[in-house]
Amino acid sequence: SLFDSPVERYLKARQSVQRFTVTQLGKCCSHTQNNLPRYVVHSYNFFLFPSTLGVTDVEFTLSASSIQFLSHYGFDYNKFLKDGIPYMNEVQEEVLSQHLLAGSWKVSSGPDRDVLKKAIDEVTCWIAAAEEEETMILQDLSGYQTFQVQLLLRQALQNVWTQPLGDKKVMVKKVSPEHRRLLENSPYDYCRKELILLSARGFTNLFQTLVKAKKPLVGHNMLMDLMHLHDKFYKPLPESYEEFKRNIHNLFPVLIDTKTVTKSIWKKCPFPRVSNLLEVYAVLCSNLNPKDPTCPVIALASDCSRYAEKKSPHEAGYDAFLCGSVLLKSAHLLLCRSTDNAVETDPSFSQYLTVLAEYLNKVNFIRGGVSSINFSGEDAPCQHPPLLVVHVRGWPGLNERQIYEEFKALCRFDVRRLSKNQFILLSNKFKHIKHVLRDYKHHPHLRVSIYRHWRHSPHVNCLLQVSGIVALWSLLAFVLGGAPCCSF
Repeated sequence: SLFDSPVERYLKARQSVQRFTVTQLGKCCSHTQNNLPRYVVHSYNFFLFPSTLGVTDVEFTLSASSIQFLSHYGFDYNKFLKDGIPYMNEVQEEVLSQHLLAGSWKVSSGPDRDVLKKAIDEVTCWIAAAEEEETMILQDLSGYQTFQVQLLLRQALQNVWTQPLGDKKVMVKKVSPEHRRLLENSPYDYCRKELILLSARGFTNLFQTLVKAKKPLVGHNMLMDLMHLHDKFYKPLPESYEEFKRNIHNLFPVLIDTKTVTKSIWKKCPFPRVSNLLEVYAVLCSNLNPKDPTCPVIALASDCSRYAEKKSPHEAGYDAFLCGSVLLKSAHLLLCRSTDNAVETDPSFSQYLTVLAEYLNKVNFIRGGVSSINFSGEDAPCQHPPLLVVHVRGWPGLNERQIYEEFKALCRFDVRRLSKNQFILLSNKFKHIKHVLRDYKHHPHLRVSIYRHWRHSPHVNCLLQVSGIVALWSLLAFVLGGAPCCSF
């Protein structure tokens, strides 16, 4: 809603982010080659799935329309469900760490429980007749099962030792209690707590590496992306909007939203008005954007050639490539416009950052009370057209939806009820205000006018009514109190 403040929008989006999971994440990094304006791009596509090792079982929602949308673009649900890289945030990691120390962690997956029960039965039958230093091999273990079976066996049996062999196998050895204690203190134990946590963190390890690198983080319309990054890989989203902004700024001191950048460019350049990432990329690569010798050349690395041969819209790795390309092309366009003459030398990325300075840390805010969220300062209010107030006469029971349907054919407004017979209309286009004021000037049931706070606000009206009553009583008391006394 255009009425949304950043705080209101954040609280709405927070509920959504907490319900849904991240199925895929794209990362694209690039480097210049031989100090030329040539960027070699490495694009990666990660399928993700929440960690299931000993933490509270994560529940998430999948919407039917999203499944249909991703299926249309070839999303591999088997890879997401079977091979998704695990991840967890700091709170989940702390819970797992405590359970590992206390030996109170649990196996949450039904199939895992069946596999582990079978493995433990095999070891129990074998160990009764085995001699010390004898070994056996457990096979066909996958994912976390190699950790889980070792933790369970070591906890249940004091005379066994375990070691992963790779290729879904675990070696079990019968040992003496003294030998067991020596092995537990060995640096070569591959079932140590820190190694288990490293595996359970999965993609979160890469996220933490990106945070430490402090490189500019680039996205397109990236508010929801930042909220998911915070919630899934850092900490659960706080209730406070300001705390969320501070946390993101500490994690990523330099944010660049290409949606914010291109919205500004579109106002200055005669480009077609397109909004989605693929269309923006196509326009910036087309003949509408004049080329010059210093324009950066963007080439996909040899191991990412699939994206050079085929478009893969809405695949996260491809979208990351588009986003990085849009950034470089937009920055070069701004650099050319900031100089009177053509750019003479091959521009560096630091020069691009200089011309992008006014857009840094300003993330696009879709249809709301501000045009962008400033992660390094105060949010600047949006300059919307004036509000309209609709006064309803002779049309009882009218609601917000009916008001919206009434004006929808003419233009797009967001609607809020002001009082029983009054509604507020808000648009983001001045021409819509003019059209409505003109076309509804003589409407039999709806009187439309510019909203005036002192005249239409229920709070002001209430205050005026209370003040009027107080003034009336004061005047009445003064008149009665000042009247001459008569005696008979």
